[in-house]
Amino acid sequence: MKARLVQDGIFTLVEDITQTIDPPMHGFYWIDAEPEDLDILQPLFHLHELAIEDVLTEEEQRPKIELYDSHYFIVINSIRFDDEEIFLRALNIFLGKHYIITITRQKINEIRALKPILWEEEVTAPDQFLYHLIDLIVDNYTNVGDRIEAKIEKLEEDILMHTKKSHLNEIIGLRSEILWLKKVLVPQKEVIATLHKKELKLVSEPLKKYFGDIYENAVKISETFETFRDLMANLREAYQSSLANRANEIMRVFTALTTIFMPLTFITGVYGMNFEYIPGLHWEYGGVAAVVVLALVGIFMFVLFRKKDWL
Repeated sequence: MKARLVQDGIFTLVEDITQTIDPPMHGFYWIDAEPEDLDILQPLFHLHELAIEDVLTEEEQRPKIELYDSHYFIVINSIRFDDEEIFLRALNIFLGKHYIITITRQKINEIRALKPILWEEEVTAPDQFLYHLIDLIVDNYTNVGDRIEAKIEKLEEDILMHTKKSHLNEIIGLRSEILWLKKVLVPQKEVIATLHKKELKLVSEPLKKYFGDIYENAVKISETFETFRDLMANLREAYQSSLANRANEIMRVFTALTTIFMPLTFITGVYGMNFEYIPGLHWEYGGVAAVVVLALVGIFMFVLFRKKDWL
């Protein structure tokens, strides 16, 4: 657990956690903690027991905002995409009048990227900290959306060029993750809408307009993932069509080859009959002539099929 005094975006490490109970003369306290630290933080800031229970018992939480008398409890999911799987990591936030507490089970990149922004913007209030943090998280959803779109386009190209059975597993896996992610985006969008529209004593009025901008981005992201769901359905149809076309192509080639060999089979069948009088049977060059005739017939049939684009 690390406690910092934030004044105009400048961080000062706080050694004694009990110092954070009282509001500072200027700025606010940011406490970056883990779930185990709640044993210390809960009695200091009188954090609601239901919120504490959510943090300790639920590893994957649904985005939400709960309003209590002295503080708010907010759950936002950070996203990470490693080209194979989508990961969501819950970020638990306690927002007070002079403090903000962030609690995570794993490291979240947005918190690391937040520090230079706080310094550049000279942040002095916890609600401003909350705004920049959520803005980073939503922007990351946009980046992940762009990468998913690129993956879908590449997968579509691979299917059209060289269809493989493994492509179906990729389609099913990616579609399932997109659907799962879309279910998370809806409540997350509602959380941002609450910060934008509802009268909240811990969020300043001018800041609500900025939350409105984040909300618009969240709506666009939700619509984008809705489009991804349709694209995945189209991709599956393309996969099935490609397989069907491939099967038809194989059958067309086999049919053409069978047709080419039909006259050859007929000729060899005739000369394979046990009759005494067969044309050229006793001719010195009869065998060579038969082979030449078979080759010429085969070449003629092949050229004919290629000219008509049947092979």
